[in-house]
Amino acid sequence: MEALKKLLCLCVLFWGVKGWTQQCPEPVSPGPGDLVSPDVPIIWTEVEGVPAYLIQLGTTEGGDEILPLTSRGPSTTYIPPLGLPENETIYAELWVFNLLTNLPFRCVRYTFQTTSYTSPPECTEMVRPFDGEENVPVQSAISWSYSPRATEYVVSLSTSDGEFLNVEVADLSLDPSEYLPDGLPPEEEIFVQITPKNSLDETPDCAPFSFITGPVATLPDCSPIIYPVDGQFEVPLSPIIRWDSVPGANGYYVTLADSPLDGGPINNLILDRNPFDATLVRLSEVRPLEPNLEYFLQVIPFNEAGEALGCEPISFYTILGCGPYFDEEGTLIDFSPELNFPERVEICGDEDSILTATDPADGYFWYVFENQTWKEIERGPVFTAPRPGEYRLEIYDEFLDPSGIPIKCSSYQDFSVIQSEPAIIEDTDVDLGTGVISIEVTVSGIGDYEFALNDPGGPYQDSNRFTGLPLDNYRVFVRDRNGCGITEVLVEPDLTLEGFPKFFTPNGDGINDFWQFILPPSGVNPIRELIIFDRFGNFLVQVDPQSAGWDGTFNGRPVPASDYWFRAINNNNQEIRGHFSLKR
Repeated sequence: MEALKKLLCLCVLFWGVKGWTQQCPEPVSPGPGDLVSPDVPIIWTEVEGVPAYLIQLGTTEGGDEILPLTSRGPSTTYIPPLGLPENETIYAELWVFNLLTNLPFRCVRYTFQTTSYTSPPECTEMVRPFDGEENVPVQSAISWSYSPRATEYVVSLSTSDGEFLNVEVADLSLDPSEYLPDGLPPEEEIFVQITPKNSLDETPDCAPFSFITGPVATLPDCSPIIYPVDGQFEVPLSPIIRWDSVPGANGYYVTLADSPLDGGPINNLILDRNPFDATLVRLSEVRPLEPNLEYFLQVIPFNEAGEALGCEPISFYTILGCGPYFDEEGTLIDFSPELNFPERVEICGDEDSILTATDPADGYFWYVFENQTWKEIERGPVFTAPRPGEYRLEIYDEFLDPSGIPIKCSSYQDFSVIQSEPAIIEDTDVDLGTGVISIEVTVSGIGDYEFALNDPGGPYQDSNRFTGLPLDNYRVFVRDRNGCGITEVLVEPDLTLEGFPKFFTPNGDGINDFWQFILPPSGVNPIRELIIFDRFGNFLVQVDPQSAGWDGTFNGRPVPASDYWFRAINNNNQEIRGHFSLKR
């Protein structure tokens, strides 16, 4: 029943437009009003749920003499193979294909301005025939790769004895990189000179190419494509591509791609010029297509004379599949399962990192990123990460498309596994100020730590130092950000001995010659009485807190270097005891 429910969901198509508003791409480069080079690529933003974009270019509003309305499939970039006219206002239109109406929808109109070329074009390379090729059909067209900044090409043909066959300027309004001679002599070496040009007077010094023609023969005609037809929707993911046979053809070249066949880069090539004499291809035997994409198909018959000329590609759309696409209310539909999984997972100490995918799905895959690639290491909802590193969780639900072919709609989340541990408190340092203290906590460990005072719930701070604190005892909490626990320490500033030097050196050098209570910056514990004893508890002297202090003598005679004890009474009648050293 669940499988039937999924099938029904995929079979229902909503083509109404009530309450629906089309989202549109925005120009990225050039932007409206920009001044750009004539060889600039045209880039726009991606819109979720749009399977294909179309672009039109002209030099007048609504004009299409530069580029008629042309589909770019899912690509958001167009590189004009001819470049753009110099010093012109370019009128650009961006369209999207509306799945609800089966029609393209114009979204954006804008203009930008081109500058002049500042350098001559570069030399080009022969594409067909290739340099040095033999037995080339006499009806062959001569094609070459695009030369940046070229606005025209001068094509010169000659034979091995130096006889010029013709000199032509390639018509860039038809094809920027192809020239069809009016027949070539059979079984002859032909030399080809291709010189790219633009409005500058300079031209590059380009090397010639050559090839050898074959005997006289007749090229086959193009073959009509029977299935799918141009512009067809809801094509299954494993269709049988069919075309008519052509008299005189020895085989057919079939190209199927998910980007336009306009001489630019071709993505996901299924068949690339593989000759065969059948008139169908079962894609289930090659590779299924992706759902919700526009594909471009070209079939070119060939024989011993060469390939058929001028065979135009078609395009078609596969089934909606997983989506995303819009329903009749303009709601974005996506059958990919919802995935909620954190981007960071923490391992505390040496404990096992057992992870669980909690979102319901038909299947689960876990991957690790190693050697610049994702490697599957486990299946199922529970996974134990073997070590810290970069991982991926992919979940999927299974569906049947309208033709009965199973497809998987998936979602994935990349995440990091991080090892951590609770903090180890190594030390606390207390600095005294005027009526305030500062506390600094030193910790060790592999975790990422933060610090708080008196409350384990925080607030926490990044710094391990607290300043400007009232004179008091404090409990410091150190929390691992990765969730590996909280460590605490009680800091009790020793204020009772504050202001009493730990030693003095009564040697007459004017430095530390007297031992006396020194009122500290905190202003705590001012005293009114101070008595000094030897280490056996014998009374030596009572020191006036307002005097310079004890000079290290008893009855006028220096006492030996040793430890001595003191007892002080502060203004709060609290008794303070301690000891210090006399050094000579």
